Amino acid sequence: MIEEIRISDLGVIGQATLPLGAGLTVVTGETGAGKTMVITALGLLLGNRADAAAVRHGAKQAVAEASLRLPKTSTVLTRAEEAGALIEYDDDGGDLIVARFLSAAGRSKAAVGGRAAPVGLLAELGTDLVAVHGQSDQLRLTGVAAQRNALDKFAGPELQTVFEKYGAAYARYRAVLAEVDELLGASRERLREAESLQIALEEIDGVDPQPGEDEELKSEATKLANLEGLRTAAVTAHAALAGSEYSEEYNATALIEEAKRQLEGVQEDDAELKTLAERIAEVGYLVADIATEVAGYGVGLDAEGPERLAEIEARRADLGKLIRKYAPTVDEVLAWAETSRNRLMELQDDSGRIDALTEERARLEAELNELAAELTERRTRAAAALDERVTAELAALAMPDARFSTEIRALNEPGRYGRDEIHMLLQPHTGSAPRPLGKGASGGELSRVMLAIEVVLAAVDPVPTFVFDEVDAGVGGKAAVEIGNRLAMLARHVQVIVVTHLPQVAAYADRHIRVIKNSGAAAEATGGVTQSDVVLLDENQRVKELARMLAGQEESDTAQAHAEELLTDAQQTVSALG
Repeated sequence: MIEEIRISDLGVIGQATLPLGAGLTVVTGETGAGKTMVITALGLLLGNRADAAAVRHGAKQAVAEASLRLPKTSTVLTRAEEAGALIEYDDDGGDLIVARFLSAAGRSKAAVGGRAAPVGLLAELGTDLVAVHGQSDQLRLTGVAAQRNALDKFAGPELQTVFEKYGAAYARYRAVLAEVDELLGASRERLREAESLQIALEEIDGVDPQPGEDEELKSEATKLANLEGLRTAAVTAHAALAGSEYSEEYNATALIEEAKRQLEGVQEDDAELKTLAERIAEVGYLVADIATEVAGYGVGLDAEGPERLAEIEARRADLGKLIRKYAPTVDEVLAWAETSRNRLMELQDDSGRIDALTEERARLEAELNELAAELTERRTRAAAALDERVTAELAALAMPDARFSTEIRALNEPGRYGRDEIHMLLQPHTGSAPRPLGKGASGGELSRVMLAIEVVLAAVDPVPTFVFDEVDAGVGGKAAVEIGNRLAMLARHVQVIVVTHLPQVAAYADRHIRVIKNSGAAAEATGGVTQSDVVLLDENQRVKELARMLAGQEESDTAQAHAEELLTDAQQTVSALG
């Protein structure tokens, strides 16, 4: 709720603080005292268009500021924090300050939680904070979406349960429609993609590349391209190790054998030489093995030749075509082929997928129609009850011939909220045609219509704060008492702020604020500029203000006695409301 509103240099108000709180707060004062500036300040805080003419004469800027107290779960606090607002939290909730600054030159600025913010953010937050019903400003329940939402909440949790089922089915239904449209709409493109993948995979399968094959063939081709050099090196190395081209004295095998023989001849004379002879024998065995392997390598080269090299180059050419088309290496070509094979299977399964989705769509349509019919039935029952209760409230609010009705129009196909379009209508007089809310009624009548609706919806669809500007215009007597009673009833659920001229309404308030315009010497003290003060009245002051509103004689004992009686009766009624 709004805990306090502070106004500076707005219209005839110089500096004022309106202490608010839970329940019903009324704002009264003589005509021209500046009561409408309270509504104007609220409008500024709700992001309404600013008029530089509202800045008090001689002032540089007007300021409207409000302190809000909200539960921790409030979406307003969440959105304000997202915008960078500073919020003070305790165990019970959070405190947020919002402000609007209007310069005499017409520039407007806003602040939320001590941080500069777009004026649009105030309007966004205000949607969830305050509902204003004024002579020319009926913001709530005028849209189709708001009316449907209000009716659904009035219908109770049973409808909400059905709606949740409907919402889940509708979301899946829309997803199925989108997927079918995608499959059918892109069928030609998908067919071309499948044909392209099929040709590519057939080409790859025809070559049948193996993992790492390109690198293996590259190594073998390099070897075969240098075959003569390799053969010469192998023959020469074998001859050096054990070949006959050298004398027995100079090949490695013969020399090692001679060294071993010399040491073996004297090894019995020295144990160290015996060890060395054994090691030389090991070297001899190793050299002999290497010589054998070198000879085998040379023989193997003789078996390979130009034919094998031609085969390798041809294979490498085939692999090179795949690499140029599909990926930098054979391994990556194989990975691309695997991915493409899965994609091809998916594309080839389109017809089966479309059949399955078509079957699911038919099932979902049947389910949606069944749930939509149940929604319509529950809404129809709720609408009848809502119409009866609001019409009864209108009769009590001096509109005995008015009829409120809720029209449920069928849509051609299921929508997000069912197959219903909700329209709340008002027949202000007998014989007149029902018209949408906001049309066909005066400002005062429409304020009373909105009050009647809000009283009925208060327990199920409230916003934290309601503001009524002269909801009692054009009524008096018993009807005024009933308006006060209804406002008090509404205030049991939410915070209500009312600007009124009627003492019968003001008597029901939990809190009474008076706007007082200076005159005479007081005006001279402010440089001849009219200025108003805002005062929270105590019990004695309330009696005098009610006496002024009743008879224009606030000091009259008779008027005060009447005011006390009115106040006592109203407060007893408020106490009975609980």
